[in-house]
Amino acid sequence: MLAAALVLAPGLALAAAPTLKVSKSVTIHAPAATVWAKVKDFNALNTWHPAVAKDEIVAGTNNNPGAQRKLTLGNGGEVDEKLESFSDAHRRFGYTIVGGVLPVSDYHSTVRVIAAGKDTSKVTWSGTFKRKDTGDHPAADADDKTATTAISGVYQSGLDNLKKMLETK
Repeated sequence: MLAAALVLAPGLALAAAPTLKVSKSVTIHAPAATVWAKVKDFNALNTWHPAVAKDEIVAGTNNNPGAQRKLTLGNGGEVDEKLESFSDAHRRFGYTIVGGVLPVSDYHSTVRVIAAGKDTSKVTWSGTFKRKDTGDHPAADADDKTATTAISGVYQSGLDNLKKMLETK
């Protein structure tokens, strides 16, 4: 029984941290092609997300799966991300976080732009992740609520700013 407990113990620790989900959308009064042109550049999140001061490709080629970027936040924190998928035709890309200051682990996200009528677009930013501390008793700053609140804030502030930028032109 002890051997079985030792084999199962790592899985039990992972089970303690559920997969969390956040999805945020915004409708922008601009053509999908215009919105996609602003959003699609994996090396330019800093041009539309207010929390990102610098965005640089550190490995691979921009907008090609495998590319890695380092985001430097306005507060000096950093987030390292890897582009997993990219489709100009479907106006969508997916990426993962491979390290950084956000209170999450096992993070996978997708950004998608779709036409929602004449000169109107819908941008959806969604992700799945676990809290950073996957143990049975996470610290208060590394629990499910902290992770969900942080990612919700990242998505909403980015989408709100994108809408503001594209609708005021």
